[in-house]
Amino acid sequence: MTLHPSIAAVRVPVRAALSRLSEGDVVAVACSGGADSLALASAAVFEGHKLAQRIVGVTVDHGLQPGSAEQADRVVAQLAAMGVDETLTARVEVANASGLGPEAAAREARYAVLEEVAERLGARAVLLGHTLDDQAETVLLGLTRGSGGRSLQGMRPDFGVFARPLLGVRRDDTITACQVEGLGFWDDPHNHDPGYTRVRVRDRVLPVLEAELGPGIAEALARTADQLREDTLLLDELTGEALARARRPGGLDISTLRLEQPALRHRAIHRTALEAGVPASELTRGHVLDVDKLVVGWRGQRWVDLPGHRRALRREGLLVVEPA
Repeated sequence: MTLHPSIAAVRVPVRAALSRLSEGDVVAVACSGGADSLALASAAVFEGHKLAQRIVGVTVDHGLQPGSAEQADRVVAQLAAMGVDETLTARVEVANASGLGPEAAAREARYAVLEEVAERLGARAVLLGHTLDDQAETVLLGLTRGSGGRSLQGMRPDFGVFARPLLGVRRDDTITACQVEGLGFWDDPHNHDPGYTRVRVRDRVLPVLEAELGPGIAEALARTADQLREDTLLLDELTGEALARARRPGGLDISTLRLEQPALRHRAIHRTALEAGVPASELTRGHVLDVDKLVVGWRGQRWVDLPGHRRALRREGLLVVEPA
């Protein structure tokens, strides 16, 4: 019997991800009960067991909605029915005092608990169910922030113990795969709440782009993310070399730094500010350009105020970032 195309679309990248691991390895799959993560879990069981790997289904209950504990129980039952070797439920507290929005705070708490779970299980990988559609939404959101190539490179296919094998798979395929396999997936009400910017991008912005500019917008955005990720890796390496040339005890040598190309000089300033304690979420390109004027456009400015109670200034031929 021919395998359904949507099931194949999910299984092929999961097989590729798991084949990089070894026989007997533990693989955790984060599963919310949505179509993306259920399709991922099903594929991980099918492909992982062929490789003699141990598949653990992990459900994280954020406690943000009424009935979240019952939903977590339903997911555990689904995971057990599809044949995972072990199930695990973790309840997290989403801190309101973190300074993040509810979505970002929940994500931060989720990754923290998944890292802890991976350490306790000795898992070689934690699989996440983000799809190509999620990647396209992330790139568009990065574009609206105007914070350069780093924000446009989207989600990384893997980082630390985490892997996202479905970043090249459309959401339609994960939904269809679940339907073909008879997996009843949960449709999170938050996914339809227009109060979230990501939901508006998903339900309003991307459909308009597809209608007005033609099909393939999501794929094009995902390709852009891949290309920018490669460029950013190279620029990060070159920035490290530029910083090594300019570093002196107490700061960066201005005469050396000013010879660097603007792209590297700006990145070196940005990285130096972060290392000095400037909050990444508050450091803007405007701040970086103001500091750059201390290097290439100095007219006697005393200093540049930066977020996090820091300031940049010239001192004895050095660029210094210090507490204000």
